[in-house]
This record gives sequence, C-alpha cells and structure tokens, in this order.
Amino acid sequence: MMEFFNTGLFIVEAVGYFLLMVSLLHFRQRLGLGVFLTALGVMHFMETYLAAVFYVSLPFGNVSPGSSIFFSGKLMMILMLYLQEDAATVRQPIYGLFLGNLLTVAIAWVLQFHQPLELTSGRPPDVNFLKDIGWLMVWGTAILYLDSLGIILLYEKLGDFMRRRVVLRFMISGLVLLTFDQICFFGGLHYFLGVPIDVFWAGWKAKMLAACLYSLMFAIYEYHVRRHGLAASARSIGDLFGDLTFRERYNDLLERTGRDMLTGVYDRSRMELEAPVMVQEALRQGQYATILIIDVDHFKDVNDGFGHLQGDEILRVIASRLETTLRSSDRIFRFGGEEFVAVCPGTSHEEALLLAERLRWTIATSVTTPDDTPVSVSIGVATADEDGTSLTTVLTVADGRLYEAKKNGRNCVVGRSEVVRIS
Repeated sequence: MMEFFNTGLFIVEAVGYFLLMVSLLHFRQRLGLGVFLTALGVMHFMETYLAAVFYVSLPFGNVSPGSSIFFSGKLMMILMLYLQEDAATVRQPIYGLFLGNLLTVAIAWVLQFHQPLELTSGRPPDVNFLKDIGWLMVWGTAILYLDSLGIILLYEKLGDFMRRRVVLRFMISGLVLLTFDQICFFGGLHYFLGVPIDVFWAGWKAKMLAACLYSLMFAIYEYHVRRHGLAASARSIGDLFGDLTFRERYNDLLERTGRDMLTGVYDRSRMELEAPVMVQEALRQGQYATILIIDVDHFKDVNDGFGHLQGDEILRVIASRLETTLRSSDRIFRFGGEEFVAVCPGTSHEEALLLAERLRWTIATSVTTPDDTPVSVSIGVATADEDGTSLTTVLTVADGRLYEAKKNGRNCVVGRSEVVRIS
C-alpha cells in the first residue's frame, strides 16, 4: 500500500514541478528569463542532495525523487528552453551551475580547517558530506552539459524524419538522454556515496516514467496552452506595481510608447528607432542579426469574407503567437497592415530558418477563421552581415524573399538560395 501511495506522490511532485517551471518559462516576457534560470539553479542543490540520501519505495524498486523527478524535469525544461529561446541561452544556466558547484567544493575545503561549535545537540556540522555533495554536483553538472547538448542534437536530428511530431521527438529525446544520464550519474553516486547497484534499475525505470509524464504535460501545454490560449498576460507585472507608485506608472508609460494599438506589439515608428541599433550592436559584437518579414496569406479574403473586426481579431491572435514563440532577446514589430517584422540579434541564417519554420507551423496549426479554415503566413529571411550591414538593406532583401515565398504558393519560408528552404 505504501508503494502505491509513494507512486501517487511521485506523480504529484512531477506535475507540481512542471507547472511551476513551465509557468516561469511561459511568462518570461513579463517576469524576465532570470526568474526561470534562478529557480532552475536553486533546485539543483536539492535534487543532488536528495539523490544522495533520500529514497522511497515504489512498485518497481527504491528510487530518489531528486534524481528521477527533479533532475529529469530539469533536463526536459532545458529542452523546452531551447525550443523557445536558443542554444546560447541554454548554455548560460549550465555554465552557472558548473562554476557554482566548483565554488561549493572550494568553500567546503576551506571550511574543514575551522573548529566549528556544536550549538545544536546531536547535529554536528558534516563538512566532509558537504564536500562530497559538492563533487557530486560538479560531476552531475558535467554530465548535464553532455545531456543538454545530446538532447538538443537528438531533437533536431529526429526532425529530419518527423518534423511535425514535436511531442514524439520531445519524448524520445528525453528517454534516450535520461538513460545515458542514469548510467553516468549512478556511477558517481556509487563512487562518492556507495549507493548500491540494485538502485540503478529502479532509478532508470523512474526516469522513464518521469519522461513520459513530462512529455504528456508538454503535449497539453504545447497544443492547448501556448497555441490555443493563455498567451502572456496583456497586463504586465510592472503594471500591477505601477498602481502603487508614480515612478513605476511613469516607467510603464514609457514601455507602452510605440505600441501598436490593435495588436499590442511594437509599431513601425519604434522599429525605425530600435531595429537599426539592434542590428549594429550585434555586428559590433561580431554576431549575426537576422530579419524576418512575416505576411499573413490571403488576408484580404479574410476581411472580405468575415469583416474587418474578425480580421482585426486574427491579427491580434497572430501577434500573440509570435510574441510567445519568439525568444526574449528578439523583438516583434507591426510593419503595416498584415505584415510583421521580427529582429533576431545573435541569430545565424540557419538558426533563423528553423525559428521562422516554428513560427509558420505554430500559426498554421493554431489560427483559424470562423469557419475553421487555417490561417497561414509566408516569411522572408535575411541576415546581417551576409545580406547587408544596414537595416534598410537587410529588410529589402528579406522583403524580396517574402515576395518569392508568395510566388512559391505561400505558407512557406524562404531564405538565401544556397540555404535549404523550409516549407
């Protein structure tokens, strides 16, 4: 009976972890990506500590929630972070965890030269255990680096065979890399802390169960939350605090300046001010800056068939999808009519084509007219400095490729001729 009770708690813990972390990721545009990354880092110590000392009995053996739930969840969250941001962003928490863990080991080494007081009876400080945990965390983070590279590469490779089966790719990637992780991390547990061998298989089964649970919740999020509702709140957290002080109301007014009244994204005047700076700053740092021009296909037919109010609503929905799919470093502007421009600093042409395809697919599978006809977009992609060094030049090239996408039948992405087109 206790084993089944523990299984129920196992599922509750996995659901709770996913709901918390995916909420922070979903609302990163409002809360800031740092909130998500900080929560990810705080959980790292707990999951390592639990993996070392805390085990419960499940029907298939003794497992640790730290390894099977929290670490598995972190790896799946890193893949979700990659899907909504990019590889450069994913590297940041991994580097931070690795350096923080090295610092933990160093501090534990220094602390052992102290003569601590035992102020709490029966609870003497165990510096050696802290040092062992620190080394285990270093080992776990080194594996996490390989896990993160592997899960991203495998996810992209699976896209060659099943591009539209996002959830299946997500699940397969998790199952394979968590198997790899279990083999490597258990070796560290056995070496540093003497965890018995029979725990290996139970832990592996628990990680497979966790991967399936997270994939199921990812499917629910992907198809019923991110694409069909619960877009980031139109009213930011800053607005709520802005009700309390004049300074924050003033800052909120500045943020709203240059917003398109219909869709809520930045307007063309804001683009003319910010986009050139974004492009030049990226080039100054030796990075690429890519421009995407996104045009709604057959939008005149929508207005003629269902009225301009319905057309306006579709533009609002598309703008919301673009905002929640683009990364926090990107900017989306309404260029005019049914056209939007996305500026993506630090993004190569090949990365931008993948991002553009994700935008195209998201809209094609989630936006419809009142008679359930799918609404699609065509996207032209150009990159500085390969296609020019000024915003005007790159924008002109992207516009030409958008025109080519329209000629090719619409609902497709067109980049440079030597780069494979995605459609």
